[in-house]
Amino acid sequence: MPQPVPSTHQPTLYEALEALPEGVVGEILNGQLHTQPRPAIPHAHVAVRFDRSIGRSYGDGIDGPGGWWIFPEPEVHFVRDVEVAVPDLAGWHRERMPILPTGHRVEVVPDWVCEILSPSTKRKDRKDKMPLYARYGVQYAWLTDPVERTLEVYRLNGNTWIEVGRFAGADQVRIPPFEAVSIDLEGLWLPQQLRLVER
Repeated sequence: MPQPVPSTHQPTLYEALEALPEGVVGEILNGQLHTQPRPAIPHAHVAVRFDRSIGRSYGDGIDGPGGWWIFPEPEVHFVRDVEVAVPDLAGWHRERMPILPTGHRVEVVPDWVCEILSPSTKRKDRKDKMPLYARYGVQYAWLTDPVERTLEVYRLNGNTWIEVGRFAGADQVRIPPFEAVSIDLEGLWLPQQLRLVER
């Protein structure tokens, strides 16, 4: 009796990403598939606080200028199904992306990204994702560390990141590209006695 011929199909990196179990986030950076679980609560707390201030003012236009789309964890395809990042938050000027994608892929380069650092992702965020964001022309990048209670702000100059500012603790800050919003850094951080659970 003839034996079935084994399949010779090797899944692409994107097919492997799509096959990840629920609750696992996948990215394809520089030809490598990176995975991590969903964020811990301190990480998610920072994302929600940013979304409430920036998303309300710039996304919804409430108590602010509007004119942006702000999304948590969008799947950004710098090269479709080949170079795929999932920033913790990202924003687009609406004149650059007047119509929202109907699927899960966003193929317009963001104007702003925010990465919330955790013990298991901070190296990837700094060493892999920041150069990738610069290469594809993201204009602003924020790196927030809930453990160190810091916010680093970078602006793209050519293909190089320039540090705009480094903020810490309980500062009230107005920072590009969202200067119309005063961000209360103290409100981003959970109380000191709550430690970050590794992501």
